[in-house]
Amino acid sequence: MRIVSYNVNGIRAAIKKGLIEWLKDYPVDILCVQETKASSTDIDLTLFTNLGYHIAWYPAEKKGYSGVAVFSKQKPSFVEHGTGHEMSDAEGRVIRVDFGDLTIINAYFPSGTSGDLRQTYKYQWLEEFYNWVEQLREERPNIILAGDYNIAHQAIDIHDPKGNKKSSGFLPEERAWMDEMLASNWVDSFRHKHEDAIGAYSWWSQRFPSVRLQNKGWRIDYLCTTKVLATKIKDAFILPEIKYSDHCPIVVEIKK
Repeated sequence: MRIVSYNVNGIRAAIKKGLIEWLKDYPVDILCVQETKASSTDIDLTLFTNLGYHIAWYPAEKKGYSGVAVFSKQKPSFVEHGTGHEMSDAEGRVIRVDFGDLTIINAYFPSGTSGDLRQTYKYQWLEEFYNWVEQLREERPNIILAGDYNIAHQAIDIHDPKGNKKSSGFLPEERAWMDEMLASNWVDSFRHKHEDAIGAYSWWSQRFPSVRLQNKGWRIDYLCTTKVLATKIKDAFILPEIKYSDHCPIVVEIKK
């Protein structure tokens, strides 16, 4: 089973750049998309249904902002929109889909780059989300947590750790949150298979075109699994050559 997570930075823009053509050539069983910036009525869904996908969509209340969606070749047995936290749900940040005993959570973590107010909310969101997902794990042990976490976990996950030590996305408190998460019941699938890989990034700033050419990036997108599911990880990798967004797709392959 091939599962892909991809922050498309606007699904309509990604479609125009070639997303559908890529999906025709690259078989994906479950595609988790963040930052759709659209409602399902804003695009031609037959582009996906004609490829055999079932669609679960959760937009933000604000037009052109945030939003997540899951495209799956198998019809989900259950879909849940949101976590029950008002602000997060208004921003369309989390969707859960079940396939039998497997749960996929697709999440778009908040960014704190716009200022102190959003950074404070980011910490609130991380606490609320962790409590929610840990409670769910008690009843649904086989979980894959896909998404743009907006956190580079370790120095190896960012091109300039010294220069970014005070940057949102690489702050000690954010990294400590990931430390706690991964120390308890979760596994970073990419590091599970490629512990020492360097230069493996999933996002590059668009401010300067040379940044991506020079691979000055951050790894802020993850496909984490619960520890009980980690034994089924066949491989995990990143596809930096796919350029329909300022992010690139990340992949985990799970043994059925």
